[in-house]
Amino acid sequence: MPIKNIAKELIVLLSISLFAAFTVNFFSPKGIALLGDWDTSKGVISAKSKENVVVHELEIGDVRTAKQIYDSGGAVFLDARAEELFEEGHIEGAVSLPVGRYDAYIGKFKVAYPLSAYIVTYCSGRECDDSHQLAQNFFEEGYTNISVFIDGYPGWKEAGYPIALIDPKHN
Repeated sequence: MPIKNIAKELIVLLSISLFAAFTVNFFSPKGIALLGDWDTSKGVISAKSKENVVVHELEIGDVRTAKQIYDSGGAVFLDARAEELFEEGHIEGAVSLPVGRYDAYIGKFKVAYPLSAYIVTYCSGRECDDSHQLAQNFFEEGYTNISVFIDGYPGWKEAGYPIALIDPKHN
C-alpha cells in the first residue's frame, strides 16, 4: 500500500476520532471546557465548565476593599479551605466552613447566622474557586448577601492585615 493511501487513512481516522471525542465531550454533563478565564488579573480563574460556579460580579477584587468590609464589622468572613489550612492561618475572626464539609457545617451555621447575614467567602486566592462554590451553596440555602474575596488568605496575609493561627507550629 503506497504511503499516500496510509496517510489519507490516518487523516480520516484522526478526523473521525476527533469528531467523536468533541461530540461526546459536548453532550457529557461533566464535559471538559474548551474555553475559560485564565487571567487572574480579572478575577478567579475558571474553565467555564458546565458546572461553573465562578460569578465575577460577586468578587471583591481589592484587598483594601475587603479590609474596609472587615473593619465595618458587618460581615461574616468564611474560610472555604480545608480545616488544616485554616489552622495554619486564617483571617482573624473568620469562621471555618470547608467547602468539602459543607453539609456537616451548614446546620450549625444557620443557627448562628440569619439568612440576612452579610457573608464574605474566601479561600487560597485567585486560582482557587472553593470560595465561589461555597457562595453558591449559601445562595441555594437562601442567603442572598454574599461576596467572594478573591485574593483570599494569601492576599490578606501579604497585605499585613490581622491573621490568626490555631496551630502554633506555623507562622
